[in-house]
Amino acid sequence: MTRPLIISDCDEVLLYMVSPFRDWLAETQGVEFRMSGNDFSQALRWQDSGEVLEQDEIWRKLGLFFDTEMHRQDPIPGAIEGINALAEEADVVILTNLVDKRQAMRTEQLVGHGLDARVFTNQGPKGPALQNILHEYRPSKAIFIDDLAQHHRSARETISDITTLHLCGEPMLAPHIDCAHTSGHADARIDSWDEALPWLRAQLERENA
Repeated sequence: MTRPLIISDCDEVLLYMVSPFRDWLAETQGVEFRMSGNDFSQALRWQDSGEVLEQDEIWRKLGLFFDTEMHRQDPIPGAIEGINALAEEADVVILTNLVDKRQAMRTEQLVGHGLDARVFTNQGPKGPALQNILHEYRPSKAIFIDDLAQHHRSARETISDITTLHLCGEPMLAPHIDCAHTSGHADARIDSWDEALPWLRAQLERENA
């Protein structure tokens, strides 16, 4: 008999990313990060001129951060404990939007924080990657957790029968990003693991009822 499967994002769901990225930019790159709307591309400005960074430069900074600064990322409160508790009742995998060469780095990073889970890397919308994971695992139920509305939309457009939780544990981002629950692409929006864990357990119990 197959087990249920939980597919979780990492950054801003399990580990803080934007806040350590902001600190590193300010300390070493001469860049100020200030999120005033939901457009990440407008949040990075050169400290000297106040000019917005070009898109290519933003991607370069992000790549450099993940190559050299992942040790700055700390767990979101309750995330590691919560996902490990769920792993007693379901299979758990991580689906993270990093380039494939960083798959081993992300795996090692999560093990260092106490989470030993299979990591899938992806670029772009997550629906097709989710579909491939489900084809491999063929779970009795699938639950997808992510912090960005566009990935929930991609999931729902690709897979008809998947439960989705929109969770953004970063207070710098949570008020600014689009809500997948409001748009109808997520079953719930919960931004703290204290509340998310009971909700997720309830979904698993409903499947086993």
